[in-house]
Amino acid sequence: MSMSLADARYFLNRMIGLFRRSLDSLRTRGWRATWQRIRVHTQPLPALRGPALYLPEPSPFTPFSVPFDAEPLVSIVIPVYNHVDHTLACLRALAAHPPLARCEILVVDDGSSDLTGEWMPQIQGLRYEVRERNGGFIEACNDGVTRSRGQYVVLLNNDTVPQPGWLDALLDTFSSVPGAGLVGAQLIYPDGRLQESGGVLFHDGSAWSYGRFESTEDPRYSALRDVDYCSGAAIMLPRALWDQLGGFDVRYRPAYYEDTDLAFAVRAAGHRVLVQPASRVVHDEGTSNGTDTGSGIKAYQVRNRGVFAQKWATALAAHPAPGSVPSPALLHRSQRQVLILDEAVPQPDRDSGSLRQFNLIRMLIAAGLHVVFVPTRREHAGAATEALQRLGVEVWYAPFLHGIGPWLREHGPRFAVVMMVRHHVASECLPLLRSYAPGARRVFDTVDLHYLRERRGAELANDPGRLRMAERTRERELAVMAACDITVLVSEAERVQLQADAPQVRVELISNLHEVAGAGAPFAQRRDLVFVGGFAHPPNVDGVTWFISEVFPHIRADLPGVRFHCIGAQPPPALHALAAGQPDVIIHGFVPVVTPYMDEVRIAVAPLRFGAGVKGKVNLSMAHGQPVVATTCAVEGMHLHDGADVLVADDARAFAAAVVRLYEDEGLWMALSSAGLRNVAEHFSLDAAQASVQRVFVAS
Repeated sequence: MSMSLADARYFLNRMIGLFRRSLDSLRTRGWRATWQRIRVHTQPLPALRGPALYLPEPSPFTPFSVPFDAEPLVSIVIPVYNHVDHTLACLRALAAHPPLARCEILVVDDGSSDLTGEWMPQIQGLRYEVRERNGGFIEACNDGVTRSRGQYVVLLNNDTVPQPGWLDALLDTFSSVPGAGLVGAQLIYPDGRLQESGGVLFHDGSAWSYGRFESTEDPRYSALRDVDYCSGAAIMLPRALWDQLGGFDVRYRPAYYEDTDLAFAVRAAGHRVLVQPASRVVHDEGTSNGTDTGSGIKAYQVRNRGVFAQKWATALAAHPAPGSVPSPALLHRSQRQVLILDEAVPQPDRDSGSLRQFNLIRMLIAAGLHVVFVPTRREHAGAATEALQRLGVEVWYAPFLHGIGPWLREHGPRFAVVMMVRHHVASECLPLLRSYAPGARRVFDTVDLHYLRERRGAELANDPGRLRMAERTRERELAVMAACDITVLVSEAERVQLQADAPQVRVELISNLHEVAGAGAPFAQRRDLVFVGGFAHPPNVDGVTWFISEVFPHIRADLPGVRFHCIGAQPPPALHALAAGQPDVIIHGFVPVVTPYMDEVRIAVAPLRFGAGVKGKVNLSMAHGQPVVATTCAVEGMHLHDGADVLVADDARAFAAAVVRLYEDEGLWMALSSAGLRNVAEHFSLDAAQASVQRVFVAS
């Protein structure tokens, strides 16, 4: 495919932007850190490699045991009719990788004549239930659920091999997704190809297995999604809902379309039907009844399609016509679709900007929007990408994302809103959006005013060259704002700044987004000091260096034995060298879970001497009831007042004195703890941002 003018401009802007940012990084980070960042942008992307499928090796039968709990949360019901080798493989998989949830396993024998009746009673923990007579798949399922004891029921075909974590992923969906009524697994062929990631129904009742024969890692099929139905080979629903609906409708006896009918009944009762691709189940399709719809049991598939279409004619009228090729645009046609363009997927355990973005995405999904995330680096970020997919975000990455231009050419028309994060991403992508998504509202998320942060850093360093670069950043950032419909800022102080610099720009305020965790341990049970912040951010490097070298010696003199915990990814060698020989200065680096340091350390420090935006480290501590000592820069635009919500000091001795005072004064500590919790709830919680989010993303 030839390159369009918009694609060429994107490529040129991206190369120019990378060059400019490299020059700036050389000035502020040095050549080693700059070279590492360049490599991130230019190195080839690794091939995706999902976990290998677990397939038990065939072996002669010997007794074994399966998970069993006398008070199960989940009942796994496996209807069987012969094919004992498949049943054994299924049970061996459940034994090899037992779910975390309390469960029981019921094999419901519908009249098998092979070795099923001899082998099943020898499996310890298995509930082997024999029906009086053969009644077919639907009757066996209904009978099995009646005999189950769990709060949730799973229907699982005997020709499946559940993969590790499959059941817990299904169960977690009910606690994380409001309104979930029925959740199905992603079905995979034994050769690793995708069999189905949910099903699509056309208005005549015919069905499409979404993703059949495609890659299981394809972004179209890898995210939690509302679906028309899920194959009954592996589905979970609450037992109470099953009883309310009466189970599988016996008009479809002996089999076929009963699972589709159940999904429609669940939805008609006001619940959601979802596929959870994090739950992976290998399915040897056609083991029981073959695949020929012209004869045998399989012929009921054709007959029952007509029964189903007649029963659900009103609901089916809104479905697409047969012959339509299902795509993300078609499947999400009833939702307002939002595209987010950023360099990389947010990693909320690593920086406050990522946490803000992650929580914003949660808010958009809760509002009923379909969110698509495209990282311009095209990287799959492992657990961070999977976390978004579990929320229901359609995340794209190489090799399925060949380039931003070609992808937007195909997908751009479906978006009502496109948000570009950071000015260099927006500069690169705006020409593409003008060509391929002309009807979309263009939103620019600054994260912080880069030119303001750069200017302050240059002034602190007294560097004329960096001042000139900050002015060029200002010109580019304001040009992006002029080309967008809405600019999103994170602080009131930045809004005031922009009123002077660009009064014509439409601005909305969406600040840091935190959930109020509540007070942690009381004053008497806390000790030490903590700083949290990633060190790819130059203000953090400068601030911690200043604190260790100039502030902490004064604190140490008054509070001997107090330790300083420094938490954040990529601490530079110079910081390690500064802390060397100081056992009370602990450089932890990246810590996956920082909550204990918020809940158990007495004071957080924010010793930033330059920067812009709102400081997530301050919000994070206050959300846990942890008081903060900070500089004026660190609390800018955060609705905080010295002595009432926070202690503020800007020179080394005053900062140290504030820390010592707060460390020893329980009454002051408790007052600031309570005030910080109120501040986060009022200004930096998800509830506080609802009105702005509605105006930016939901309002037409």
